Amino acid sequence: MKSIPILSIIGKSGSGKTTLLENLIREMKKRGYRIGTIKHHAHPGFEIDHPGKDTWRHAQAGSDHIVIVAPDKIASIRMLEEKITIEEIAARMDDVDIIFTDGYKSAGKPAIEVIRKDHGIELISQAEQLVAVATDCKLGTEVLQFDLNDYDGLVELIIKKFLPQLGK
Repeated sequence: MKSIPILSIIGKSGSGKTTLLENLIREMKKRGYRIGTIKHHAHPGFEIDHPGKDTWRHAQAGSDHIVIVAPDKIASIRMLEEKITIEEIAARMDDVDIIFTDGYKSAGKPAIEVIRKDHGIELISQAEQLVAVATDCKLGTEVLQFDLNDYDGLVELIIKKFLPQLGK
């Protein structure tokens, strides 16, 4: 089983993590890569199902794992007894070339941090996990820095560092 690289996009709330991630995904897709994403949600109890719908009713009846399938999409809802690791999640995502996470700053995975001047310029990542910074200002750090809108440059770095064997 191949090891799929995981790269976290981290930053303070409102810094633009999701916007950066959306654009990285689009650029990677243009180049033919298969992308997986994992969104970290810090608080228990989020809902992706709707009260009264069949899958919601299955969960209410006690189903531990619900899957809904359409001709073009599949979704899986699994009840957890305890928190699972990012590695356990990634192990089930074997149909992608790379997995991006939105958040997971404490998972110790390689990361690109988003820094906006108006949100403070202090890094929140650990130095050993930091691959690059996407920012709207010049930082006094030795880590690679990219403009927030330099999606092409960031994608080139990601391919070189995490996907050189695929050579697309």
